[in-house]
Amino acid sequence: MESFYITKEGLEKLKSQLDFLMKVKRREITEALSHARGFGDLAENAEYHAAKDAQSINEARVRELSEKLAAARIMDDNAIDKEKITLGCTAVLKDLAYDEELEYALVSDIEADFDKNKISVSSPVGRGLIGKKVDEIAEIKVPAGVLRYQVLKIVR
Repeated sequence: MESFYITKEGLEKLKSQLDFLMKVKRREITEALSHARGFGDLAENAEYHAAKDAQSINEARVRELSEKLAAARIMDDNAIDKEKITLGCTAVLKDLAYDEELEYALVSDIEADFDKNKISVSSPVGRGLIGKKVDEIAEIKVPAGVLRYQVLKIVR
């Protein structure tokens, strides 16, 4: 897997998810398998097969998260131009079409959550904001047209 940048918060969330899958979920699945074995013939045991499927899914997710953690790189705050929008900052913007103020945290793809105003730096809006400074206008092409945002503030 190619390396990618992530926020400290995102890295901790990945570690927490992996820890849960390895310590809690594995134990639950092992108990379900043990319980299902008690029902006899495994060839026709639906509970056993469901637990085996859950085990396969869990182990695939453990591998996926482990690979992501191995490839994750935290951005060095000292190497970041604090005057520009970058990964890990929050941009306070003015939507010039609607005269509304918006606030977006720019995060990695795996941390993105639009409901929490966390947008990926690789999304169209994220790409359009990267590198902008306070008072600059970002014109961003999206499927619905062109968004025009003025950068009001950059928060680290």
